[in-house]
Amino acid sequence: MSVSNPAPDVSVDIDGHIATVEIHRPPHNFFDVALIRAIAGAYHALDDEPDVRAIILASEGRSFCAGAQLAAPAPSDDEAPETPSRRTGSGHLYQEAVRLLEAETPVVAAVQGAAIGGGLGLALSADFRVAAPEARFAANFARLGFHHGFGLTVTLPALVGQQKALDLLYTGRRVKGEEALEIGLCDALVPIEELRDKAREMAAEIAGSAPLAVRSIRRTMRRGLAERVRIATDHELVEQDWLRETNDFREGVRATAERRTPEFTGT
Repeated sequence: MSVSNPAPDVSVDIDGHIATVEIHRPPHNFFDVALIRAIAGAYHALDDEPDVRAIILASEGRSFCAGAQLAAPAPSDDEAPETPSRRTGSGHLYQEAVRLLEAETPVVAAVQGAAIGGGLGLALSADFRVAAPEARFAANFARLGFHHGFGLTVTLPALVGQQKALDLLYTGRRVKGEEALEIGLCDALVPIEELRDKAREMAAEIAGSAPLAVRSIRRTMRRGLAERVRIATDHELVEQDWLRETNDFREGVRATAERRTPEFTGT
């Protein structure tokens, strides 16, 4: 049994009841619309494989996913944020992000490094996250003078609560592995060399339950999630559109590229 690789930089490997979907854009695995489409396509193809009961989402390299590469080549540093694109690119991206949530097979994400901006959104689309102490989670949009996307309006407060979500969104600060476990951004924290094994252990526990029951329970527990994210991303795009034209956004991008503290003016 096999599912063909959906793209040159996304592989699918099936071992027993567990499939591993892996991103191959090292070192930082910046994504674009095509990459998210390939991951969503892999999920839906695996839904049609009766023996696959759980998915591990993993990535090759230093970062899990350090943000988006949509309109221009991404920086070569995982400390740099994603470069937001024009609305049409983001709109297509968010359509594919919703498809991730519409798939039916449970997903465990293995987060070895940075999950930044849209990369955080990708990590939060999974059912569970296993992280290493080296992992760093950040919704860094406000530090760019920008509005968050990828449905974080819905997924982030669902995990950490409204107040903690506001803290992370307003400040754009980075959360390391230990704090991520404490506040609920991840479900397990293990040494980086044990990360894949722990993700597989969690996936195997899921796969050990009755598969029809698991899918049924998952549909109930995530009922309406994809539609809520669809509605949220429509609004996120509106806010991103006007903020993209501000001086603060231009200053945020410049300051990050120049590795300095931004001087925002509120214009």
